[in-house]
Amino acid sequence: MESAENQPTGGRGKAVVKAVILIVFIVGAVLLVRFTPVKGYLTAEALGRFLDAAGLWAPLVFICIYTLGICLFVPGTLLTGLGAAIFGPYWGFVYVWFGAMLGASAAFVIGRTLGREFAAALIGERLRKYDEAIERNGFATVLYLRLVYFPFTPMNFGMGLTRVRFWDYVAGTGLGIIVGTFIFTFFIGTLKQVWVSGEWGQLISFKVFLSVALFVFSFFIPKILKKFRGE
Repeated sequence: MESAENQPTGGRGKAVVKAVILIVFIVGAVLLVRFTPVKGYLTAEALGRFLDAAGLWAPLVFICIYTLGICLFVPGTLLTGLGAAIFGPYWGFVYVWFGAMLGASAAFVIGRTLGREFAAALIGERLRKYDEAIERNGFATVLYLRLVYFPFTPMNFGMGLTRVRFWDYVAGTGLGIIVGTFIFTFFIGTLKQVWVSGEWGQLISFKVFLSVALFVFSFFIPKILKKFRGE
């Protein structure tokens, strides 16, 4: 990739235009979700009614909503919690994982298409070696960042600005989010089942204790990984 000094003027201008479009897209997405009626649909009750109307297509509709939500900077934990509350701990995990993968991939492509050229023009010699290292070790880098719970949506767009290969990113993301996604959906889905059943005695069941234990353990995963790596 040419440096900012060597890049043709037309190329720099095109890169700047794309970067501006990316910034406008991100700001517009945040404003859309935070300050329009869209926010009202991001509850288990509202989304549940909408999915009920979809019938057998509800899982596919939810995956599409999750995908779009990630691109619009809807918090992944919110979408995951909604999926677990609506579909339960097991199917919720499946649908959330697919939605997260599609959303992460789409956000990466947006970041790569609109922001990579501008980001490359800003990278100096000192940072270029790290950019190249990410390309060489893309899978391991993405996997590690996913396991230590690096903010999901910013990372999707941010990785698109680096030289990491798309399929390294997809593989690292797919493997890296499995544990956290399952723990969170199992925890929320289990508690929702107890709440709906009204059988409060189930709160002392093995399944509930396991879901709580896994949820608490998930907060220690980043520390365990960092200690293992000697950081």
